Amino acid sequence: MDRPAYSERFTSILDLARQLASASSSLEALQGGVVKAISERLPHYNWAGFYMLDPADPKMLVLGPFVGEPTPHVRIPVHQGICGAAVASASTVVVDDVHADPRYLSCSIKTRSEIVVPIFVRNKVAGELDIDSHIPAAFADSDRAFLEELAQIVGDYIAHSRDSD
Repeated sequence: MDRPAYSERFTSILDLARQLASASSSLEALQGGVVKAISERLPHYNWAGFYMLDPADPKMLVLGPFVGEPTPHVRIPVHQGICGAAVASASTVVVDDVHADPRYLSCSIKTRSEIVVPIFVRNKVAGELDIDSHIPAAFADSDRAFLEELAQIVGDYIAHSRDSD
């Protein structure tokens, strides 16, 4: 498989995520390691976190491991916000100016742009990786490709962990 050209930082995070996926004892440990690496290595990513579908209520996203300012949005219905839009469309959503998007659920007045990438497990959305930036239009095609590959690593981990249950 041809891999898109990534910056060294993207490549190092992907490599770390693969290592974590092969060694982590839990999904939370993998996700925590991923958001920590993002926070440390990508300074224009000001908030990074995972939202996963609630197994007891698949129409609700539940906040998992994150790095950044606390958010009041610990549970998000799948029909609300940019996070909900990514689940509903089963596709990555990039918003260059969150203040111009009526779907945006405000978490921080500093946030200017957002990218939300679905996590697929066996071709079904299981959750998402949500990234906010204080910079308008912060996310290029390379960010999208990087985050989609990162979400695939997490999705593969979930699929393999369910296989072993």
